[in-house]
Amino acid sequence: YYMGKIIIIIFASFSMLFIEDAGAQEAKRFDRAAFEAKRNAYIMAEIGLTPEEAAEFIPLCDEYRDKKMEIGKEARRYERRLGKNPTDEEYKRVLNSKVDVRIKEAELEKEYNDKFLKVISAEKLYKYKKAEIRFARDFMKGNRTDNKHTR
Repeated sequence: YYMGKIIIIIFASFSMLFIEDAGAQEAKRFDRAAFEAKRNAYIMAEIGLTPEEAAEFIPLCDEYRDKKMEIGKEARRYERRLGKNPTDEEYKRVLNSKVDVRIKEAELEKEYNDKFLKVISAEKLYKYKKAEIRFARDFMKGNRTDNKHTR
């Protein structure tokens, strides 16, 4: 259940990166490097990484995120292919691919937890996971504010 919430929050945060405000005067381009630098600085501060830990941990996090995004590509591809009148088989393919993604992501998380624990303590890894969720939530709030979607 907890992992599902994390996946939804992270996916939603990345999805919001590519949505443009239809009423915007100028098209805003997403600066991925700036976003990643901001996220990494936030994480370093939140979990108290030493410079030595950060030098090993941050590249490992980036590698983990890239692999996680790659895992979800196939499911997103199937979902985009759903036309106006999808068949039951097409729906099944999308549903099964989404389950496969969750399984592969869980396996990837286990693999990377082991790698992370060679670099940082279990306490810092736990704090990292919490910090990722907070960062995604804060980023989403900032995006809505910038796009005037607040109540």
